[in-house]
Amino acid sequence: MTLCAVLIPTLTSCDDEEGYSIGDFTTPSWATLSITGDGFYLTDDIWGKLWPVNQHLNSTATSDLFEDGQRVIITFNPLSDKYYGFDHAVKLLSIQEVLTKDIETLTPENDEAYGNDPITIAQGNLTISGNHLNIIYQQDIPSQAKHRISLLRPASDNELYGSDGYIHLQLRYNTYNDVSGYLLNNAVSFNLNSLDIPAGTQGIKLKLQSSVNGEVEVELPFIVSEGN
Repeated sequence: MTLCAVLIPTLTSCDDEEGYSIGDFTTPSWATLSITGDGFYLTDDIWGKLWPVNQHLNSTATSDLFEDGQRVIITFNPLSDKYYGFDHAVKLLSIQEVLTKDIETLTPENDEAYGNDPITIAQGNLTISGNHLNIIYQQDIPSQAKHRISLLRPASDNELYGSDGYIHLQLRYNTYNDVSGYLLNNAVSFNLNSLDIPAGTQGIKLKLQSSVNGEVEVELPFIVSEGN
């Protein structure tokens, strides 16, 4: 999967008139896909709840490829606002599957299984939005074995919820010693809904093994936007 280096949702237009035109399209953005009885809709981390009017063209493929709650990266042409209970009606232009995972609990018994290989993440490619921790990282493609990437919490709540006002997590990566030398950008999104986040929590402190800086702890502040 080849992805843009940084995902910053913006709108590109082919004219200067007010409103949307068929020439308007977004840059890639993170979203969550929800499957319904008559198709699917998307909750974009920036644009809100979207109804893809052209979903009948690919709804079967979507049902086969994606699961309810699946994270995706999308581009679309916005068509109108406030559409039958949705924030926008859109023409979906592209949709890419993103590995979507839950937080797991780290224990002495499973520590080795998660590995701790170095990982390369460019600045700006580690973000929190849509109740998910989103990561674009550079992967040395395996020859056979699938690599494993995991977001881990300590078993003890006292270690998880620090006195510094941050939630303490670890990002672990296991290549299983299978790398090919061919590099490719890949993406993963971790669901944060399992965390019982106390009021006043400032954000997440994420410990990881950087391929550039060794073991580091990255501060990811929670950004409260209007409507959240």
